[in-house]
Order: sequence, then structure tokens, then C-alpha cells
Amino acid sequence: MIKSFALVGLGGAVGSMIRYGIYKLMASGQTIFPWGTFLINVIGCFIIGVIMGASTKEGWLQESTTLLLATGFCGGFTTFSAFALDNVSLIEKHFFSTALLYTTASVLVGIIVCKLGIVLTR
Repeated sequence: MIKSFALVGLGGAVGSMIRYGIYKLMASGQTIFPWGTFLINVIGCFIIGVIMGASTKEGWLQESTTLLLATGFCGGFTTFSAFALDNVSLIEKHFFSTALLYTTASVLVGIIVCKLGIVLTR
């Protein structure tokens, strides 16, 4: 159990640092569109897809490696990757309306509570 937490923490720390580095590199010449965040989210979604795909193949990835890379690294790099994976899982199970509700609610509620947090702390 402690090893699992350590792997997730290590992966998360590395993912967070890399996210920050990419964001800083992209922000220097940024236009109005948030390319840094967009790029990070797209890369994170691809990486978690590769990891989860490889984890289903016999002998490709151990559970500890999946924890380090998917839960840890991708979780620290972007939580959007986990959000995308949740939706893929719902769609694969043919829960289309649940996937649509989850996506819509996550985006709208996320924006609303983010704005609420800003307003409350000003």
C-alpha cells in the first residue's frame, strides 16, 4: 500500500513539473487561445490511452508501472486525461447519455465553481 502511494506521488510530481515546464514554454508567445493547456491536455490523453492500452496486454505493464504512469504521471500532468478515459469507458459500455451528462456537467459545473471561487476570494 505504501509503495503504491509512493509510486503515484512520484509520478504525480514529475507530471506536474513537466506540465509547468511546457506551460511556461508555450506561454511566452501565447495568443488568446491557451495553446499550452490545450497541448498538455491532448498529450495527456494520448499518453493515458497508450498506457491503458498497453496495460491490457499480457506482460506489457505491471500494475505498479500503471500506477506510476497513468494515475501518477498523467494525474499530475493533467486530470483531463482521467476525464477523457472515464468518457471512453462510458462510451465503450454504451452509456452514451451518461457520457454526455458527465462531459456537460463537468465542464459547466467546473467553470461555474471556478468563477465562484474567484468571486469569493476577491
